[in-house]
Amino acid sequence: MNLEEQNVQNEEVKQEKPVAASAPKTEEFDWDNFEKEVDGYSSEERQELEKLYDDTMSTIGENEVIDGTVVAITKREVIINIGYKSEGIVNANEFRYNPELKVGDPVEVYVETQEDRDGQLKLSHKKARALRSWDRVNQSLENDEIIKGYIKCRTKGGMIVDVFGIEAFLPGSQIDVKPIRDYDIFVGKTMEFKVVKINQEYKNVVVSHKALIEAELEQQKKEIIAKLEKGQVLEGTVKNITSYGVFIDLGGVDGLIHITDLSWGRISHPEEIVELDQKLNVVILDFDDDKRRIALGLKQLTEHPWDSLDANLKVGDKVKGKVVVMADYGAFVEIAPGVEGLIHVSEMSWSQHLRSAQEFLKVGDEVEAVILTLDREERKMSLGMKQLKPDPWQDIEKRYPVESKHKAKVRNFTSFGVFVEIEEGVDGLIHISDLSWTKKIKHPAEFTSIGAEIEVVVLEIDKDNRRLSLGHKQLEENPWEVFESIFAVDSVHEGTVTELTEKGAVVSLPYGVEGFATPKHLVKEDGGKVGMDEKNNFKVIEFNKDAKRIIVSHSRIFEDDQRAENASQRKATKSATKKLKDNLEKTTLGDIAELAALKDEMSSKSTKKDTKAEEKPADDSKKDE
Repeated sequence: MNLEEQNVQNEEVKQEKPVAASAPKTEEFDWDNFEKEVDGYSSEERQELEKLYDDTMSTIGENEVIDGTVVAITKREVIINIGYKSEGIVNANEFRYNPELKVGDPVEVYVETQEDRDGQLKLSHKKARALRSWDRVNQSLENDEIIKGYIKCRTKGGMIVDVFGIEAFLPGSQIDVKPIRDYDIFVGKTMEFKVVKINQEYKNVVVSHKALIEAELEQQKKEIIAKLEKGQVLEGTVKNITSYGVFIDLGGVDGLIHITDLSWGRISHPEEIVELDQKLNVVILDFDDDKRRIALGLKQLTEHPWDSLDANLKVGDKVKGKVVVMADYGAFVEIAPGVEGLIHVSEMSWSQHLRSAQEFLKVGDEVEAVILTLDREERKMSLGMKQLKPDPWQDIEKRYPVESKHKAKVRNFTSFGVFVEIEEGVDGLIHISDLSWTKKIKHPAEFTSIGAEIEVVVLEIDKDNRRLSLGHKQLEENPWEVFESIFAVDSVHEGTVTELTEKGAVVSLPYGVEGFATPKHLVKEDGGKVGMDEKNNFKVIEFNKDAKRIIVSHSRIFEDDQRAENASQRKATKSATKKLKDNLEKTTLGDIAELAALKDEMSSKSTKKDTKAEEKPADDSKKDE
C-alpha cells in the first residue's frame, strides 16, 4: 500500500462509528512488511480502495478534448480545473480573442499530456477550439447564429478574424453599413459576426458584421420609406462622395444628391460643397415606385439666384464675371452665383475668322462684358466682349483708303488666294493673281506661309461684307510694260527648263519671267528634245501682256533660219527670171531685123563650112565631135 492509499484508509477509519469496548483491538501497522514491500491488503480490499479512488478523481486521457473551469488568471497563464488530481495551465495568449474571460467561465481544453517532466498537467485551449471549430462554424451558418470573433489583422480587401480558432475573412464591405475609411481602428477588437459563406473544399469562411445591423436598419428603412414625400425636407449624413454626386444616409435609407443639385453655381467636384460625415438638410426631389432610388437636392433649399438678380440690370449694361465653362462655340461666364451668361465666339472679337473660343478665354478668367440679351423668365443671358471696343469698320475708308499700303498677317489659305488680317477685325483677301507679276503660282503656300507678315495694298473696300480686296504685287510697278519690248515676238533669249509636263515645259527666262513651250517647240535640230534643267536659246513666238503669258520655242530658231535661207534662194531665182522676162519684153523691130541679117550671115557661113567640110571630111568630123 502506498502513502496515498494509506491516507485514504485512515480517513475512512476516522469516519467510522466508535468501536464497542468489547471489540478486539485494531492491529498495529506492520512496518516490517512495508519495508519488505509485502502488500498487506488482500485483492478484494485493494479493488475496493481503487474504486474509491477512481470515484473521487476525473478519468482523463491524453489527446482528448474535455471541458474545464477557469480557477485563476494571471498575465501569462490561465489555470484550468478539469477535475483531475492537479490543475492544468494554458498560455494566456490562447484566450486573446476573448478579453472578457473571467474566473468561473467554462472553457474547453485539449489534454496534451497528463504529466510533463515537471509533474504538470499540460492543456491547450487553441487545439481544442481547432478540433471543434469546423463543426461549430457549420452549425453557426445553419442556425444563423451570432458568434464572437477577434480581428487579428488587415488584409487585402478586408480583415482576418479569429473565429473558433479558424481564420475567417471579413470583407471591407461587410464591416459596417457605411463605407469604412480606416480599417486599422478595428484591429485587435472583438466583435460579433454572422457566418455568411463557407467553402467546404478549401475550408474558407466568410463572416459579416454588417449583417447583424442590417436587419435592424431594414425595419428603420421601411418606416422611413413609408413616410417619404416629394418636397419633404430631411436631415441626413454625408455617407460617400463621388465625382458625380453625394450619397446621403437618411437613417438607413440612402439618397443621392447629383452634382447639379448641390449648388446653383457650377462646381467641378462635390467636395467643394460638402465633406464626409457632415450633417445637412436635404429636400426629396423624386424617387422610383419602390422608393429604392431617392433623388435629393441641396440647392433647392435656397432661393434661385435669378430671382434675386438686380432688377435694374438691362441690355447694354457692363458686367464682370468669371469663366466657369468653355466650349468651342463660346464661354459661360458667371456674373453672380448661379447666374450665367454666354459669350458666343462671334462676340469675342470683331474678327471674322472662324476661331475657337479657347483662343480668347480659359476657365477661371475674370472678364468684363456687355449684356446683349436678357430673358428673366427663361433665365438666359447673352454677353459680348467685342462691344467694349469700337467697331474697326466704322471709319474703314479713312483708316484704310484705296491704294494705301499696310502690313498684314497671313491667317489662312484657299486655292484662290490668301486671307490676311491687318488688325483685329479687319480682314482682307489677296487673290492668287495679285501675289506676283511674274511667277505662275498654283497655290498660295508656294508664295508665303500662315503666320507670316506680308505687305499689301488696298485695292477695293466692301464695307457691307466687311472685306478688303488686297494686292501684293501692286507694291511694284507692272514690269510687263517693260517686258513687252524686251520679250518682243521673234526675240531670242537664253532660258532653262524648270518643269516638264505632258503639255510642255516651263522655261525660266531673264528678269524672273517664265515662259511656256509646247512639246513640239522643244525639238532640237538633231531631232532630240530639250531636257529638264537644260539651258538653251528660245525664241518668243507669242507675248500677251494682259494675260501675262509668253510662249517660246527652241525649234523655231533653226526652223526660221532654214525658212530664211530657202526664202533667199527663191528670191534670187525669182529675180533672175524676172530680169530675163524684162529683157524679152524690151525687144524691138530693129532688133528683129538685125537678127534676120545675123541669121542670113550665119546661114552663109554655114554654107561655106559645108563646102570646106566636103573638101576636108576628117577635120569636120572632129568638129562635130
